[in-house]
Amino acid sequence: MFQKILIANRGEIACRVIRTARTMGIRAVAVYSEADKNARHVELADEAVCIGPPPSKESYLAMDRIIAACKQTGAEAVHPGYGFLSENEEFSRRLEQEGIVFIGPKHESIAAMGDKIASKKLARDARVNTIPGYNEPIEMPAHAVEIARKIGYPVMIKASAGGGGRGLRVAWNDKEAAEGFASCRTEAKNAFGDDRVFIEKFVEEPRHIEIQVLGDAHGHVVYLWERECSIQRRHQKIIEEAPSPFLDEATRRAMGEQAVTLAKAVRYQSAGTVEFVVGKDKSFFFLEMNTRLQVEHPVTELITGLDLVELMIRVAAGEALPSLRSKSAARAGRSSAGSTPRTRSATFCPPPAVSSASCRPTKTLALSGSIRAFTRGTRSPSTMTR
Repeated sequence: MFQKILIANRGEIACRVIRTARTMGIRAVAVYSEADKNARHVELADEAVCIGPPPSKESYLAMDRIIAACKQTGAEAVHPGYGFLSENEEFSRRLEQEGIVFIGPKHESIAAMGDKIASKKLARDARVNTIPGYNEPIEMPAHAVEIARKIGYPVMIKASAGGGGRGLRVAWNDKEAAEGFASCRTEAKNAFGDDRVFIEKFVEEPRHIEIQVLGDAHGHVVYLWERECSIQRRHQKIIEEAPSPFLDEATRRAMGEQAVTLAKAVRYQSAGTVEFVVGKDKSFFFLEMNTRLQVEHPVTELITGLDLVELMIRVAAGEALPSLRSKSAARAGRSSAGSTPRTRSATFCPPPAVSSASCRPTKTLALSGSIRAFTRGTRSPSTMTR
């Protein structure tokens, strides 16, 4: 096990990782910009290193400075948190070249899932349900209209490098397809530096449901149930809920098994999330995979009793996932309010707070076959050793 890790992030997630490191007896190193010298994560850490001025590109996104901080402090591994460099394949590769462990997936897995067009092709090859569409870059509005007609309206026009609701348009006719293609491509170029756009069928009355997965270096991959994030504004999540009140047991199991199949296809190690869009008939299709710990990971921790950060650290250290089978992986439905979109109208002003509340009675999810869940602490017995 590591003796010392560095957290390449700030704020709440840095504090979160430090808390788990402390319970594991691991020393934590914080990094901070000049603006964050009095921040909470700096105070909590065992050591702290200033890595530059306030602009993130000169501090939290500066790979050379973070690597230098690792060498200065003797940190053996880096937890990236979420955001910043958490899904940067170059950062993962650079750390590996320097002999520093990246507490997250291997750079090959990040690269495979980081491109929406490439990831959909990979998912299709792995026989994971994918939305009917055209998964090649489209160059001209006329071509976009032609493709949309073949798929059948309504369609969704999406940027390959998009995220957070950016580079996304729904078209219901030829005019909207042409205009949506042009505006989506421009926005994608400005926001992500990548103007590749693809088109797929728009699932009407959709639900957005994601599956938490966890893999290790020994070929084991499990799923830890779902989080439903259908309550959104401008394609950005507002509420995360688990278990989903919409899924039946058969659909839940099928989605989990497909998420595991995809993770195995990219030899996934660490915590990750496979996102699906689910139709009103409970048909489901792969959207994307987030190759990092998500902001909403505590929702999964609430229903499983697991510490996902601890498991990420143990997997990165080379440990195999524990094989404990639990009869009650999900104890109770919970809901968690996430951050609201930055651009909100004057008529939409939710309070800037995080809430957690019971959404339905405790439900036991029976496990069978290769589906496993793990517990920690005093909630139930565990075979995990320290």
